Amino acid sequence: MGDDGNVCLISVIIVSYNTREMTLQCLDTLYRDLQPIGIDRSEVIVVDNASKDGSIEAIREAFPLVNAIPNPRNAGFGAANNLAMKDARGKYFLLLNSDAFPLSGAISALLECMDRHPEAGVIGPRLLNQDGSLQISCYRFPSPLRAWLENLWLSSLLPARSALGDYRKWAHDTECAVDSVIGACMLVRREAYEKAGGFDERYFMYQEETDWQKTFKEHGWQVIFAPGSQVTHLGGASGKAESAKISETFFQSLDIYQRKHHGIAGMVLVRLAMIVGCSIRAVLWSGVSLIPGKRTSARAKARLHGKLFIRQATQWRSLSETV
Repeated sequence: MGDDGNVCLISVIIVSYNTREMTLQCLDTLYRDLQPIGIDRSEVIVVDNASKDGSIEAIREAFPLVNAIPNPRNAGFGAANNLAMKDARGKYFLLLNSDAFPLSGAISALLECMDRHPEAGVIGPRLLNQDGSLQISCYRFPSPLRAWLENLWLSSLLPARSALGDYRKWAHDTECAVDSVIGACMLVRREAYEKAGGFDERYFMYQEETDWQKTFKEHGWQVIFAPGSQVTHLGGASGKAESAKISETFFQSLDIYQRKHHGIAGMVLVRLAMIVGCSIRAVLWSGVSLIPGKRTSARAKARLHGKLFIRQATQWRSLSETV
């Protein structure tokens, strides 16, 4: 495909939102890792979701090869990626967060893994925190059963790689099929995208990549975790100033996912599991707060779970809004 002027090997797609300096750093790191593959065999697309920090101008000045697309409004992660994928020319799409930085050879390792796994529609790398420690990036698909297992601490008692286990106990050191990887860095096969379609744009942020990967699996494609590729991911860079809004967005997205895949009954069961789990944790942390030396942190955690309890118990508009 690389010999056809209308296509290339890989289209890298980055969505930015008020992260000018970080996006520039991401692009600098990205181009260094694309060099062994061939800059002429790749394209880089940045969709900017109506940033107010001069991101578009800075990107165009520093990286003239980048196709910088200004979105007139903040349409969310999925919609921005859909906009780019619609006209992207690559055999593969690399969806990369602006706060994710591929380590040397990371992209080549993802492409090699894709070649070894013709059944793969999505491949995710091993993510690292800024200090080099492991960042958990593989998760089971959310479900009512899983919500109860996690809120009652039962999933932590099961082997990590068992059907009902929790990936969070796994060292993320084995190449294998998983339910889903987080969207900070995902290599996507164009053929799989063309069959499964793009992101569901009802999700503004959160759960959209999980929903998307579930759709890939429903179309017969696998999601592969590739620890031979490593990417540093800072996490949450574009939303630090809007944490309260983002928290609410997370739960709205979870409602959409459960309603879509498990119906109203499934969504209610998940809410009930979280209500029970939050109430237990709020009581337990309140008890811990009586211990000298632990009062401040324990009270903060008790308040957090209390707030989550109230949110999940009272905000039921999603029953009618997430059809």
